[in-house]
Amino acid sequence: PGIFGELSKKGVAVSLKSRVVTVTGPRGTLTRSFDHAKVDMRMIGKKSIQIDMWHGKPKENAVLRTIASHIHNMIVGVTEGYRYKMKTVYAHFPINVIISPENKDLLEIRNFLGERIVRRVQMLPGVKIAEVKNNEITLEGNDLELVSRSAALVHQICLVKRKDIRKFLDGIYVSEKGAIKA
Repeated sequence: PGIFGELSKKGVAVSLKSRVVTVTGPRGTLTRSFDHAKVDMRMIGKKSIQIDMWHGKPKENAVLRTIASHIHNMIVGVTEGYRYKMKTVYAHFPINVIISPENKDLLEIRNFLGERIVRRVQMLPGVKIAEVKNNEITLEGNDLELVSRSAALVHQICLVKRKDIRKFLDGIYVSEKGAIKA
């Protein structure tokens, strides 16, 4: 079985060399290696990539659509970008979130459950903190995986320990996610 991926976004250049895909667009360049997958990949003209697997079992064939989805996410990333919005949720002690004054890629979380400890989260490369206002944090970037992993790091640093999580729902949660609509 094989799969064709259409690369029809305007202003996007895709190159493929030995299972390393590079996508260049108006917002930048993303590169991803698919060396781990036992597939054949080749460009058909400038508008599509053909991904083939020979004698694969049904579970192994699932990697074809996964690779096509990753390439599609890269194309959306270099044309539109990705945005994750997160909200702080608290019952009593208001969570205070600020961008660090000395490092713009560092998020500081204070007063979580009334604790005096300052939690710091370093954003992954290519992810920027677009804004922090009221109880909402906005993360933006071109690479979907890096933006979602940064949001996961913020969520995980504010997990409630040694208390009943049904009662203590405090934390920072993803409220919206998706491509940036221009």
